[in-house]
Amino acid sequence: MSSAPTSFDLIVIGAGPGGYVCAFRAAQLGLKVALIDKRATLGGTCLNVGCIPSKALLHSSEQFVFARSHAAAHGIKLSGVELDLATLLKKKDDVVTKLVGGVAQLAKGRKITVLTGAASFTSTTTVKVGDEVLTAKNIVIATGSAPVELPFMKFDGTNVVSSDHAINFSSVPKKLVVVGGGAIGLELGSVWSRLGADVTVVEFLPKIIATYDDDIVRAFTRILQKQGLKIESGAKVTGYANGVLTAERGTEKLSFPADKVLVAVGRRPFADSLGLEHAGVQLDEKKRIKVDAHLKTNVPGIWALGDVVAGPMLAHKAEEDGVAVAEWIAGKAGHVNWDLIPAVVYTDPEVASIGLGEDAAKAAGLAINVGKFNFAANGRALATDATEGYVKIIADAKTDKILGAQILGKGAGELISEIVTHMEYGGSAEDLARTVHAHPTMSEAVKEAALAVSKRALHAL
Repeated sequence: MSSAPTSFDLIVIGAGPGGYVCAFRAAQLGLKVALIDKRATLGGTCLNVGCIPSKALLHSSEQFVFARSHAAAHGIKLSGVELDLATLLKKKDDVVTKLVGGVAQLAKGRKITVLTGAASFTSTTTVKVGDEVLTAKNIVIATGSAPVELPFMKFDGTNVVSSDHAINFSSVPKKLVVVGGGAIGLELGSVWSRLGADVTVVEFLPKIIATYDDDIVRAFTRILQKQGLKIESGAKVTGYANGVLTAERGTEKLSFPADKVLVAVGRRPFADSLGLEHAGVQLDEKKRIKVDAHLKTNVPGIWALGDVVAGPMLAHKAEEDGVAVAEWIAGKAGHVNWDLIPAVVYTDPEVASIGLGEDAAKAAGLAINVGKFNFAANGRALATDATEGYVKIIADAKTDKILGAQILGKGAGELISEIVTHMEYGGSAEDLARTVHAHPTMSEAVKEAALAVSKRALHAL
């Protein structure tokens, strides 16, 4: 791209949700922007090999399970239901292609200069991409994260794989062991279990999705086990050889046959090969880029956001970072409330959370009231086979201010948003309880849980 301008108001390195959103907002504000990514397609990990393809697989596999196991109960007679994995994977690829193409069109429409290649700093104001040298007063690092690799069990892309590989298995594994009971492991484990794999989840901590309340985790674990997943918590993986994964729980030796092992033990900030030493950008003890409360690094004019800095590694958090940084650079009043970043596990049912959980609030010695409402008492849930789980809202005992919420249930990721909205303005459980909800909807369970905070749920005793 030798014809590209070499001088910009802003250079963004990394075109994932944080980077491309930052570039888009900056362009809206009149800045001349360059957006660089090593991939030929925009969207980063999330759109290309993460959030989006995994959700496409989750949806398709849910349809397969419905057709095979639940359609008959609805009076839908199907025979010979078979899996066509190649078509299922193509559907996933088509979704990704459409989305990344859409992002490219938006970048073009906003007159953003897009460059493909690995970027590296040559000074505090210059970046090199291939033969191109770009300069800008402001440079944003938005290079995201990469899967954590176990040193004694490195990825080979065939038997020991990361989530990048596990969205593209050419056949359904006979026995899949998932190392790590967080969102990524449980989502992809669910996909392949639904499609016919014998799946075992091995988690080092005493429980899966460890940041959630114990009661939510117990109920969620039972549901996953009923679906066919085997859950082995409190187990430390020790190795993989000859088609067998080994682990230990105290003095107990465990072994799990596996033709595929998905290692999903977390992600690490990815700032490799950026030449940060040439710009003098500092890292913290976890090799994240050090930033202040406005996402500025120690070097004036260099910013960092998303997974490469401290905080939850979530695409929507990165997007909010990106908008705020663009606005700060343009002299506007950018803002992110990092205390209110919702988290979702996109299994079926989903699990979602915001703010303080019940266990964390009690551990902090806070006086709280808790309201719970089961989906089993919700009309829409009954009508749509979505009765598993419940909504739980935690409020301050004196002020009634909502401190947090956790939801286990169908569409929990959608339902959590209205609680986030009420919390954003400091709303109370009473505010939420008096908000009119359409009937019949799953969201009525949120209203009822808010009523239950003051022990006045209408559809439960």
